[in-house]
Amino acid sequence: MRRITLEICVDDAAGIAAARAGGADRIELCAALALGGLTPSPGLMAQAAGCGLPAMAMIRPRAGDFCWTAPEVEMLCAEIRASRAAGLAGVVIGASHSDGRLDSDVLQRLVQEAQGMDITLHRAIDLVPDPEAAMRLIEGLGIRRVLSSGGAVRAEAGIARLQAMARAAPLVSVMPGGGVSGTNVAVFARALPLREIHGSASDPVPPPALAAVTAFGFQPQGARKTDAAKVRALRGALDGIAAG
Repeated sequence: MRRITLEICVDDAAGIAAARAGGADRIELCAALALGGLTPSPGLMAQAAGCGLPAMAMIRPRAGDFCWTAPEVEMLCAEIRASRAAGLAGVVIGASHSDGRLDSDVLQRLVQEAQGMDITLHRAIDLVPDPEAAMRLIEGLGIRRVLSSGGAVRAEAGIARLQAMARAAPLVSVMPGGGVSGTNVAVFARALPLREIHGSASDPVPPPALAAVTAFGFQPQGARKTDAAKVRALRGALDGIAAG
């Protein structure tokens, strides 16, 4: 098996450094991972552009669902342009209808805006009622990677759906994410045509020295930080699979 690409999601400069030190191949660059990831700031984009790894910017201007209003679509397009101007490799996009189906019109607009960049469709796919139809739509739009937990909280519980997704659109790389670690990556390698995998490789952030930081909401409950040792363990497990 050829080398399996390891993507690590990060939301600060320390996370970029930890991902690189641990042997990540690519980063998903976000703000506010505690909220599922939002569009990163221009400063963080600049840090990532110079880190030596390809960086995919999350394009998500707010928390919540992926049903975008017309003004929000304009924001999404502006954020894609900012990612391009910063020199990032690609963007991570998604758009839904209120029933969870992918919004093909908005996605087409975003794909056109990101022309020439690498594109991942994010976990909006985990909300769709018909994942196989969604995969055919993605393939038709020219998107060649989708991040998914298989519709489960943890990807290991969503393997059957991930398998069906991979069968439905062979040109699209199904990249498992959600509860991925060095201890379970072999499960995905056995079940899927695994080309790449996504993880946070993180630990809880210690409580701040000043309790008011949390009390005022400056640091969210459940905040986590990228751990280079966990990245390294993931990389080692993937290399072991490729060599086996």
